[in-house]
Order: sequence, then structure tokens, then C-alpha cells
Amino acid sequence: MATEMAQPDAEGIDGVRMTWNAWPRTKVEASKCVIPIASSIHLIRPHTDLPTLPYVPLRCKTCTAVLNPFARVDFQALIWICPFCFQRNHFPQHYSGISETNVPGELYPQFTTIQYTLPSQNPQSFNPNPQNPLPESSVSPIYLFVLDTCMLEEELEFAKSALKRAIDMLPDNAMVGFISFGTQVQVHELGFSDMSKVYVFRGSKELSKDQVLDQLGLGSAGGRRTGGGPGMQKGGGQIGVPNLGVTRFLLPASECEYTLNSLLDELSTDQWPVPQGNRALRCTGVALSVAAGLLGACVAGTGARIMALVGGPCTEGPGTIVSKDISEPVRSHKDLHKDAAPFFKKAVHFYEELAKQLVSQGHVLDVFASALDQVGVAEMKVAIEKTGGLVVLAESFGHSVFKDSFKQIFEYGEQSLGLSFNGTLEINCSKDIKIQGIIGPCTSLDKKGPAVSSTVTGEGNTTAWKLCGLDKNTCLTVFFDVSSSEKSDPSGNINPQLYIQFLTSYQSPDGQTKLRVTTVTRRWVDAAVSNEELVQGFDQETAAVVVARLASYKMEMEEDFDATRWLDRNLIRLCSKFGDYRKDEPSSFTLNPSFSLFPQFMFHLRRSQFLQVI
Repeated sequence: MATEMAQPDAEGIDGVRMTWNAWPRTKVEASKCVIPIASSIHLIRPHTDLPTLPYVPLRCKTCTAVLNPFARVDFQALIWICPFCFQRNHFPQHYSGISETNVPGELYPQFTTIQYTLPSQNPQSFNPNPQNPLPESSVSPIYLFVLDTCMLEEELEFAKSALKRAIDMLPDNAMVGFISFGTQVQVHELGFSDMSKVYVFRGSKELSKDQVLDQLGLGSAGGRRTGGGPGMQKGGGQIGVPNLGVTRFLLPASECEYTLNSLLDELSTDQWPVPQGNRALRCTGVALSVAAGLLGACVAGTGARIMALVGGPCTEGPGTIVSKDISEPVRSHKDLHKDAAPFFKKAVHFYEELAKQLVSQGHVLDVFASALDQVGVAEMKVAIEKTGGLVVLAESFGHSVFKDSFKQIFEYGEQSLGLSFNGTLEINCSKDIKIQGIIGPCTSLDKKGPAVSSTVTGEGNTTAWKLCGLDKNTCLTVFFDVSSSEKSDPSGNINPQLYIQFLTSYQSPDGQTKLRVTTVTRRWVDAAVSNEELVQGFDQETAAVVVARLASYKMEMEEDFDATRWLDRNLIRLCSKFGDYRKDEPSSFTLNPSFSLFPQFMFHLRRSQFLQVI
């Protein structure tokens, strides 16, 4: 119980914990630490003391780091010195009233994490004056529901009931679209309530984004021909789409609730005949591809989620995971291990391409799979993980696991998951610190710079990442490298502190664009002289999480990786480095209290189902 209660206090307002809170100065000493230098960060975790400022932050003109409490300020000359690159920056004119007794919020020492609400227009044209707040940006999020109809009538009724509740819970300005699929894909036009209109796509044919848009009348020529249905101006204005024809398919929840409920009432199970001994013809891959193509008509940066309710395996078209013949079983883990799953690699490649499209558009894929049989999440997971989507697996759409999970997504207030859209993360570091990469639901933006390490772990070779979807529990693990080979400076001019800044921009659930800035500091220590300060700064709980994530990542990425052996070796090396013992006397071995729980964490990890795959 004490451990559970300690975590919020340890993270504080920053949401950051590090494996080592005192860092060795050299690359050699860092490698001897065994446990990598890494941080675990909750990007947008709520906190009661988190201040929000209604203006654009000040940035260093050299390294673009944001003004923070660790900057040195000359109030007489109105200059601040960046703690990352030591560049001298002048405060703009609207900061002329600051003094030692009148500092802006971003310089308060307790606000190492601060949030900005960014304006909807060009930030440079606004005057960040707290007495005259700027207009806030507001973009309506899009929810595109994709419903599988190849299921029992009872299951379909459960799914339709869940969708009706979800639509009722959505805010009035949220944009909604609907696609159903079975052997074919049906894109339902919601812009005309008087007459039901459906666009049908063949489930066996792979489609590009341009082909989808052309067939929906949303191509470069088609957009001019079709125009938009009722509510076009309101819908188009809210989501900022260049092609107004898309508002025939995406409408505010308040305008299409009746139409969509009527459509769901009339929707029946897939009527395509299924021969005896065959599985239902289900074109999940084409349905998701059409959904991504439809959202491609929206302005890049518009937050959107594809929420797919799937009731079985894909057997038709791209993304197929099993043949139509029911006598052939769905691939098992052993089949994947032996490379004996004939559809697997082709399906994974299809979803990798879909993931690239969704990431470029900034959109999220969520999958709710309810079936006794497998539905192909192993193939789909690359698209879900890359976009920061959610997965819920249940036996039935009538099961509480699905119903409660689906309902919570649309709840607001304290119970809200805080689902946010279209995020980016950028990291600034002090000199001699390099970034190896990140493990978590993000994609590299290929931003190069002096802080990029030559050693790559996870998504590396960059200092900026894309997060299509994130929520208040999203946690990333960032791996760092120490580049310095110098032990100390005889002149004593080396700054004993190091600084790291995390910049997370995102679209909040209510449509506002926010930027959260977290700046943390830690201390350099000379581990070659004394290990004491290094040992006292070890966070064994964070280390256990980081090692578990790294082991899991290596199991997926490295062929024939022996996780158990790797964990044992690291634990032995750690105990050899930081334990006290007399040679050939096992009973003399002791560990500092800072390491006392870590071996127990490893004991349970190596025996857990995360690593012991049968």
C-alpha cells in the first residue's frame, strides 16, 4: 500500500520519473550502471496545481526551448538566459512590467510544468497579456463508427444499442460518420434525412485513398460537383474541411442523431449467402481503408477516431487472416513462431501501410472485438499502436467488459479517459545528453539535431514524435545517452545541473489546442569517484517498468531473443556493481535499500505471462 501511495508524490506536477535521479558524467560510467538512463513520463496527466496560461510561450531564439523556472533572468535589462544553450534572449515589449516581485506564471519555481491554451489564429499576431486573454482555438473532434454486420442478430442488436448510447453521450458539436460492412462496405450519407443514401465498395478490392475519395464524390473534381447537404456550412466551419462535400458523411451529432438512430434501427445482419462449411465473408481491411480515405478529405490536423466494432476474422480482401473454409483453423501463436501462417505477413503489410496513412493524417484507430474466435488483432495492432488507439476484447457485445469500456470513452468529467487528438512531443536537452529513442504509442517525425544519439532504442533518430491519440494515462519511456567522455573540468566551470524539457502539444477533448511544457533538472555526479550519490538516486520502481518495457520491445523486434536470460544477466551485473559482498561467501551479500525491491520485481517479471509465452 505504501508503494502505491508513493507514486503520485514521486511524479508530482511533472508526471516524470527517472531510473537514475543522479546521472554519471561519462558514457563509460553510464554503461556500468547496467540499468539504462531513462525517464517515464505521463504526457498529459491531470493535476490540481497545473496552471493554464492563455497566451503563446516565449521560446529561445537558438534552441527553441520554452521559458521556464530554471532560466536566469536579468529584470533590469529584461533578458533571460536559456539553461539549455545559454543563449541570451530579450523579453518582448509586453513583458516590460515584470520584476522580481511581479513575474509571469512560467517563471514561478513550483510551476516546472505549465500548460498553454494556444489561439486559433497566427500565434505571432497576438499579445500574450493575461489581462486581455486571447480567443481560444476550438476544433470539433470526429468519431467515425465502423460496424461489422457479419454476426448473429442478437450480437448486432447489442452493438447497435451501444452505438446509440454513444451518440447520445457525444457533445452536440462532435462530428459523426457511419460505415457498415460485411461482404461489402457501405458508407452511409447522413446529410439527407428524408432519403437513405449509401455508397457501396466491393470487399475484395484494395483501394487507395484517392480511389475512395473519387467514388464518394470527394475527389478534386467530385468535390466541386457534389457540394454539401444540409448543415454544410455549420459542419464545414467546425471541422475546417477544404472539401465541403465531406459534410454529407460527417455531421454534428446534434444534426444527425435522429437520422443515425433510424439507420441503425433498419440495419440488419449481412444478407450475402454463405455456403455450407464456410466462414462469413467479412472485409474488415477494406472497411478500415475506406474509413481512413473518407477522413483523408478533412484538413490535416483535424482530430478524428475510427471506432471499429468487429465480430470475427477478416476473410475477404486485403487484411485477410484466414481462409473462407471453416475447416482451416485460425493461425495460433505457434504458427506465427514457425512462420506457418500463410496470410499473416501480407495482412501485417496492409495494416502497416494503413498505419502510415493514418499517422500522416493524424487520426486514430480503435478496435472493439467481441467474438469467441480470433478477429486478427495481431495483424491490426501495428495500426492501433502507431496511432495510439484502444483495443477492447470481449466474448460478446452484450458483455459488461465491452459495454462499460465503450461507455467510458464518451464520458466527461472525472470519469473521462481524457481522450485527446493529434499530439506531438518534442524534447530539448542540455549539452552532453543524447536521446536514443522512445518506446510507446508514437511515431518519429525525423527531426534531426545535436541531441540525436547514434544508438537507437524504439522510435529514434529524432527529437520530435507524432502521437495521433493520447489520454491522461498515456505514458512513454524515453531512453537517454551521455555523450561526454570528460570526467571533470579542472576549472570547475561545468554546470552541476542537467536539464530536460518535454513539449507536448495536442487537441483536447473539447477541441482546444494546448501545449504542455515540463522542464526537469537532475544532478551530474562523478561515479568514478563515489557511487553513493548515484545509488541514492536510483528509482527501483521506475527501473522495473523501464526494464519490462525494454524486454517486451526486444522480444518483438529481435529474433530469438531470450528475455529470461537477458533479465538474469542484467540482474547479476547490477548486483555485482552495486552489491556489497566478500568473495566466495554468499551469506555476506547485501544490497543498498535503494535496490532492495528491484530483484523481487525481476523475479516476478521473468515468471509472468508477458515473457513466458506458451
